[in-house]
Amino acid sequence: MSDTKQIARRSGFSLMASLVLLGCGGAGGGDGAGANAVTSLTGAGATFPYPIYSKWFDAYARETGVEVNYQSIGSGGGVRQFTAETVDFGATDGPMTDEEIAGVQGNVVHLPTVLGAVVLTYNLPSLGDHPLRLDAATIADIFLGRITKWNDPRLVALNPGTDLPNQDLIVVHRSDGSGTTFVFVDYLAKVSTDWQEQVGVGKSVNWPVGLGGKGNEGVTQQVSQLDGTIGYVELVYAVSNSLRVAEVQNAAGQFVTPSLEAVTAAAAGVSMGPDTDFRVSITNATGEASYPIASYTWLLVHADNPDVSKAQAIQSFLRWILTPEAQAMATDLGYAPLPESVATLARTRIASLLGGGQALK
Repeated sequence: MSDTKQIARRSGFSLMASLVLLGCGGAGGGDGAGANAVTSLTGAGATFPYPIYSKWFDAYARETGVEVNYQSIGSGGGVRQFTAETVDFGATDGPMTDEEIAGVQGNVVHLPTVLGAVVLTYNLPSLGDHPLRLDAATIADIFLGRITKWNDPRLVALNPGTDLPNQDLIVVHRSDGSGTTFVFVDYLAKVSTDWQEQVGVGKSVNWPVGLGGKGNEGVTQQVSQLDGTIGYVELVYAVSNSLRVAEVQNAAGQFVTPSLEAVTAAAAGVSMGPDTDFRVSITNATGEASYPIASYTWLLVHADNPDVSKAQAIQSFLRWILTPEAQAMATDLGYAPLPESVATLARTRIASLLGGGQALK
């Protein structure tokens, strides 16, 4: 059984699940609530990690009595709400820029939570069981609008022995500010000078071609329903909707199927020092086993939260998601746990968080 099919089977994840876990107050208990009586936290942002965040929030509420109201609105929205201080924490797949950080009251801490893959998913029944193979230049030209037919000679050359039809190729991309977009275009900018010069990198870009879908959910729906489409989504959204995913040629010239092992291999090629701010890119990583469109995803918190009780509750929650038990939940949903070296750095950073200018107990 393939890695992606195992992910779909183990996760049982449904995209019809509620997008929020309501923080309705409940009895405080466990490490998360403690004596400070904070029984709910609010967050907003990335759709990329929503399946694992949803699972974590549910488990954490059952264990501690602290519930989390999380709005899966995209990384751009998460950054905006965090900056506006309408939520206790933000979530993003594209790290905040220096300019964005300058607009936040107080210091911002990026804390990595898991690793994931952005995949090229497509709806092309004529391919049957043959996986589509793509290289960097071809992916860039598809999304630049230069490849418009499925039987384009470059696609045929990459996929010998397959039945690529004389059919329009329809691009689907995100319509909202998105960390998934950031990861994807960060990769394209590394492998295509034309992409870097003409489109660039950001959570939102001016797409040369294509149809827009809101959230990973929206892109998934478009690709599911329209024959001839190709789009990019987080891995779990493809596998839980039985969408095909492409093999992508990496920097070492190997065609790699997105998997937990391939994402972990990409992370292994990028080390972080003790003073890291965790804003690192692992797209187009070196190594023969590396999947090239992989990324960390981050929670955004204040280094010094003026509300001491909230600061303590956030710190307790962050410590919990870095426990081996919580990290182990990630693999069932198609995410790779943090490398232990990174998790250790993150725990040290969590321990340094302040409340009202004082060290937290």
